[in-house]
Amino acid sequence: MSQQGYVAAPPYSQAQPGMGGYQGGFGGGPAQPLYGHYGGPPQAFAAPPAGMMKSPVSSAAGMPPPPASNQYNPNVQQNGAHPQRYPAPQAASVYGQPLQSPYNSMASMAPPPAQQLTNQMSSMNLGNYAPGPMQSPPPPTSSVQQPFQTSPPQAMGQPQMSPGPQSPHMSPQMSPQQSPMSGPPMGGPPMGGPPMGGPPMGGPPMGGPPMGGPPMGGTPMGGPQMTGPPMAGMGRPFPGPPGPGGFQQPGPGAAGPPGYPQQAGQFGGNMAGHQPGMPGAFPGAPGGMAGPPQKKLDPDSIPSITQVIEDDQVKRGGQVYSTNIRGQIPPLVTTDFTVQDQGNASPRFMRCTTYSLPCTADLAKQCQVPLASIIKPLANLPENETPLYVVNHGETGPIRCNRCKAYMCPYMQFIDGGRRYQCGFCNCVNEVPVFYFQHLDHMGRRVDFYERPELSLGSYEFVATLDYCKNNKPPNPPAYIFMIDVSYNNIKSGLVKLICDELKNLLEHLPSEEGVEASAIKVGFVTYNKVLHFYNVKSALAQPQMMVVSDTAEMFVPLLDGFLVNYQDSRAVISNLLDQIPDMFADTNESETVFVPVIQAGVEAFKAAECSGKLFIFQSSMPTAEAPGKLKNRDDKKLVNTDKEKTLFQPQKGVYEQLSKECVAQGCCVDLFLFPNQYMDIATMADVPSHTGGSVYKYNNFQVETDGEHFLRDLRKDVQKSIGFDAIMRVRTSTGFRATEFFGAIHMNNTTDIEMAAVDCDKALTVEFKHDDTLSEETGAHMQCALLYTTINGQRRLRIHNLSLNCSSQLSELYKSCETDSLINFFSKSACRAILNQPLKTVREILVNQTAHMLACYRKNCASPSAASQLILPDAMKVFPVYINSLMKTAPLVGSTELSTDDRAHQRLLIMGMGVEETQLLLYPRLTPLHNMDVSIKTHPAPVRCSEERLTDSGMFLLENGHSMFLWLGQAIPPDLVQNIFNLPSLAHLQGNMCALPELDNPLSNKVRAIINDLIEKRPNSMKLHIVRQKDKPEMVFRQFLVEDKGLHGGASYMDFLCYVHREIRQLLT
Repeated sequence: MSQQGYVAAPPYSQAQPGMGGYQGGFGGGPAQPLYGHYGGPPQAFAAPPAGMMKSPVSSAAGMPPPPASNQYNPNVQQNGAHPQRYPAPQAASVYGQPLQSPYNSMASMAPPPAQQLTNQMSSMNLGNYAPGPMQSPPPPTSSVQQPFQTSPPQAMGQPQMSPGPQSPHMSPQMSPQQSPMSGPPMGGPPMGGPPMGGPPMGGPPMGGPPMGGPPMGGTPMGGPQMTGPPMAGMGRPFPGPPGPGGFQQPGPGAAGPPGYPQQAGQFGGNMAGHQPGMPGAFPGAPGGMAGPPQKKLDPDSIPSITQVIEDDQVKRGGQVYSTNIRGQIPPLVTTDFTVQDQGNASPRFMRCTTYSLPCTADLAKQCQVPLASIIKPLANLPENETPLYVVNHGETGPIRCNRCKAYMCPYMQFIDGGRRYQCGFCNCVNEVPVFYFQHLDHMGRRVDFYERPELSLGSYEFVATLDYCKNNKPPNPPAYIFMIDVSYNNIKSGLVKLICDELKNLLEHLPSEEGVEASAIKVGFVTYNKVLHFYNVKSALAQPQMMVVSDTAEMFVPLLDGFLVNYQDSRAVISNLLDQIPDMFADTNESETVFVPVIQAGVEAFKAAECSGKLFIFQSSMPTAEAPGKLKNRDDKKLVNTDKEKTLFQPQKGVYEQLSKECVAQGCCVDLFLFPNQYMDIATMADVPSHTGGSVYKYNNFQVETDGEHFLRDLRKDVQKSIGFDAIMRVRTSTGFRATEFFGAIHMNNTTDIEMAAVDCDKALTVEFKHDDTLSEETGAHMQCALLYTTINGQRRLRIHNLSLNCSSQLSELYKSCETDSLINFFSKSACRAILNQPLKTVREILVNQTAHMLACYRKNCASPSAASQLILPDAMKVFPVYINSLMKTAPLVGSTELSTDDRAHQRLLIMGMGVEETQLLLYPRLTPLHNMDVSIKTHPAPVRCSEERLTDSGMFLLENGHSMFLWLGQAIPPDLVQNIFNLPSLAHLQGNMCALPELDNPLSNKVRAIINDLIEKRPNSMKLHIVRQKDKPEMVFRQFLVEDKGLHGGASYMDFLCYVHREIRQLLT
């Protein structure tokens, strides 16, 4: 794990007295008391004599702190054996000057000084930056500082803006102090002596201060450089007098909503409040400012997700990941690797936000990194990995600790010659049952260690005994009931016929346990509008029989025998029924539907059959007929951006809440396929699916020609995916911490049992942990997830996943062991839950504040001391700000009246059940160039950064985020490309509503279709392909997925957000 970090380097290699906000070296004066309870030994910031640097609290690997004398010595060697300006920072990232290898590790950098200087000089892009206080962040480098350019210094007072192309991130009229990257160019002479701080490579700083400080020297923070609303599109200007230019009057539309209240920061001191009427309030208001043209910022200089993904794939792709080491960090979710279970659960089942927990609650509070695990208990394993072993202890059932009830696992310690074992969770000593006794070897390990999965593996299953079954009798196999809305809309659109035709084929492929020929699942059919029609499809009948229940207030199932049947036995009758349904209702005029009685009918049917199962409900409109659960339109765009906006996401209580509980108690999972033409109140209708482990699929303005295939792919995946029913899960932990919060498509009756009517291979739940005591570095921390469920064949099983983590009293260890993808999954789910109870503005503020806190704590406790104008990020979290910014631009979190309330509610519910790979892809879509790929190789072309700047007029790009897929065509795309892909002479001939590529027999067409099909196959949801031409109207929809750019409905660009977070961090640190 490279210890190196990356600093967004300032124009000065030393922190000078009075520079960038730290008086006299570091600390001194007011800095000390302002740290609030932001822990950590304060001595790191006591003011040393000017000109001397203190070494950081935890000096890397015991390197000597640099002596005072050579702070300005141009000959400092950088190889650790000699004193150096920066003792290798703890896994952090440096944005600074352009060395060619953007993120290389410290280890490789130790040429002799002279040679090193030459190397540095030769690798500087001298042409890129104008001299003087320019507003651009220099590109990344590893932590060697190399800030100077070799042209004569300029007069400080008049910043010369080189007339360059305008930055895409700024509105043309922004004044200098509006620039995303900086405070105002200072009017007077620089403070604190000569700007340069000494001999090394004289000449003015390159590229001006990144991120916010005044050019050279300048006042301590809180002075003018903190003015200027943080970039256009971000909220919250900073307090403090305006800079020399002052603010012009905001232009039209610049005021934005009232911004953030003054808050006491956790670090002491007030956090900035919003000053009304300033440009750039949160939702993308442009700043109405005039000023000289800005130098274009270099987007390559800030951390890139595609680069991080590519680096991990190069480093760990194709390798075997053995789970035998406590607290080791797995490869990224985007990397292809093979897992070998050697005592800890595979990362496919469990991932954590950090693999090294802080030892105490105080440390956890100080760093504010959430401690959580994302668990996907039934995750699919690739074919080359061993499926889980099933352990059967017969009548006695699984062996468990007497006190805490944890199941036998690798963390149990056998003692006393094998006659007793000590529980790894609660330390209770238990007797080993006679049948389970085995001798220990010379290492104290049982002789049968490798023969028993529960002793040597992280994940395995136990066959559950009758004690684990309802009413102490074995469960029946589950049932699937298909419930089709046959109101006017669905008949007219052709949907009913489409479903009936597909079911004939789909029922042949119902899921079954591996190695079992026929599926044990029973099936039943209901159609409904204002009344419900049940069908008797008993195999003995020649024709199906229909029974109508019109009293929807007291729901019951009119037949027991013949409603739920085995498909193989009743195939002829069912096929007959599916042929008749579309014709039976062909002339219907009934447009009203019921909804709650439909689910009640399903629950009643499962009760009568004493089984669990799943309802597939196909509904096209809001239930307005007189019946329980009748809804009325409550969509109100006037609530957006008010404190009442949260009501749009809250389900209507009463009958729906009760229904969820009944479903969970019976093990009835509800999957909802919606085909709305207008508002449906998804927040309420999807409440039952979202508490029963179900899924909600939505097809707006459904048309069979363009959406039919998309819907059928979803239906096939949904029916065929592996799934467990009537599930209950518990997460146990070793002493010192415990599970406190649970997020997912779940129901909680008490604080520990997670109940799911069903759980499938794509559903993940996120569990947050809190300390209740001190953790020990020696023993580490253990967690065990136990899932009790019924298999598709009706067998009761216990699936156990175990994971062990490190514990550390060093914050640097925690930051080194973080996993950004898991962190963002946690933040996505907690934000999506928070918007039910808090105004969106508050939720967005909390996200930004916590991001700034986590990074400020790293900066203060783990990074080497450096100038305040540097943005220093932990290596493992360097792309975290991209994801947080993208999260704040998702439909649920953007307060925009242009987005439909149903779309926002739907996406909120989707996120709640997502695993780590799904949130990663949703928040950073893959943008892949297809026009220049090598068609002869099998692998997919590498994705590029998700920004408009990466698109080319002559290119063809595929963008997908797991839910939407776009093929973008540049206006200057070569005709032969168009011919090869579409069989058309030019783009002008392209039809607007095309949703699939024609099958042409040429290498390019084959390759592009293979890539698209492969992605659709791989993702849990099917995706509809949208073909968009550059400059066409539908292109706007495509652009909102370019998450590094400014949001269409509000939200900052990545570059702007990074500066904003940097300012927040600086505020916290002063």
